[in-house]
Amino acid sequence: MAYVQQLLKGLIDPIILSIVDRLPMYGYQIVKELERITGGYLKLKSGTIYPSLIRLQKNGLVVSTWKQVTKGRGRRYYQITEKGRQFLVSRSVEWQRFCAVISRLMQNANLATAASRKK
Repeated sequence: MAYVQQLLKGLIDPIILSIVDRLPMYGYQIVKELERITGGYLKLKSGTIYPSLIRLQKNGLVVSTWKQVTKGRGRRYYQITEKGRQFLVSRSVEWQRFCAVISRLMQNANLATAASRKK
């Protein structure tokens, strides 16, 4: 799982954007939605998600609104912007290319390893 966490580091912003692209959500809700969508495979901690949300907001990729949920208690909801959608699309295209290349490399490595075992 440590390997997955390392891979996840560079993908946190696009992952968050893909989740808030569905509908506005507050931080803890984003964490839970990610766990639900991935069947618990990917998990983010609050200490990871909030700095990312702040960075995304500063870069104009999300906007936030404060909503009162109960008397004396509110939540900050995050929503993707048009700039955020454009960023998400570009990152998705890059990700698809990256995955295709790595898959080819891994498949070739597996085939070469299997061939050398048969000898």
